[in-house]
Amino acid sequence: MPQWALLCLSFLSLRQRQGGAVLRYPSPQGTVSAKDVPILFREPYIHAGYRPTGQPLVCYLLSLFQVHNESLNVWSHLLTGVAVLLRFLLRLHSWERPLGLAALPLCLYLASALTYLGCSAAAHLLQSHSELAHYRLFFLDYVGVSVYQYGCALAHYFYSSEPAWRASGVGALFLPAAIFLGWLTCASCCFAKLRYQRPYPLRRKLFQLVPTSLAYLLDISPVAHRLANGSSGDPALALHALQICFFLLAALFFSCPVPECFFPGRCDVVGHGHQIFHLFLALCTLIQQEALFRDFQARRWTLEQVHGRDRLLLACVSFPTLVLCSALTACVMCWHARKKLKSRPK
Repeated sequence: MPQWALLCLSFLSLRQRQGGAVLRYPSPQGTVSAKDVPILFREPYIHAGYRPTGQPLVCYLLSLFQVHNESLNVWSHLLTGVAVLLRFLLRLHSWERPLGLAALPLCLYLASALTYLGCSAAAHLLQSHSELAHYRLFFLDYVGVSVYQYGCALAHYFYSSEPAWRASGVGALFLPAAIFLGWLTCASCCFAKLRYQRPYPLRRKLFQLVPTSLAYLLDISPVAHRLANGSSGDPALALHALQICFFLLAALFFSCPVPECFFPGRCDVVGHGHQIFHLFLALCTLIQQEALFRDFQARRWTLEQVHGRDRLLLACVSFPTLVLCSALTACVMCWHARKKLKSRPK
């Protein structure tokens, strides 16, 4: 373990005295190989760098400063969350007041981005605690994905769409369809996680990719229409094109276990596909945020007149509805996961 990690662990494991008693925080155990953890935690072509299961929860919290095969997955989204929030606060300080109702979709987008980044970081940091924790935390991760999808849909609809697109059939059904596909993404990913065991069949990947792909194609449609018909003088177009490129690269590394399939055991701690997926998704989020800042600045003064105050409020009220539906779905899946683990032969 590198010296900086040892120093951090030593600091966080300092003894505390209360009433003369000495309390010690347990330290995380060293990492182990794939054969030393249950099959649920094993990833294809990743042979080492796993954290042992069954440690106290604080050990997994402290493993934030330990080197293991989830370290980059955790830090990439934690640091991106900090960057997203700080960038928003800086831009907020620079915008002319009052922001009014026009800023509500942008604030919901920020909340959705922080939700998916936080849920993802928590899942990758704590999931090794137990099999039930693994299921619960990744169900939470899928709630975050669902919420982020709809946050993006709201922002793209109100800030990045053109009148011709909104007048189309896709534009008319966009927000209700975005809510449904956001929930379907959560439900389908939860089902695939619970239903299929390693070695995973192709059906599991289809359950994950089909609803998420449909949701992305819908959510990005106002941006794609604008890119196809926009002028070269639009300052946000290049950023929107770049966010699409980063997302497609992220999707590629999420779908395929590369490069670790070519170098089994060589990408255990750094360089496996899920880490690269996280990095490209983080870049996509940062670039997307910048593009939406520019769109908001250009359209904020006419937003209520173009869309109508009631429609704007109704669309934003639907955001907590999606959060609630996705969270309830995850809770139901947690109940099934507990039931499945209890009924498993000892």
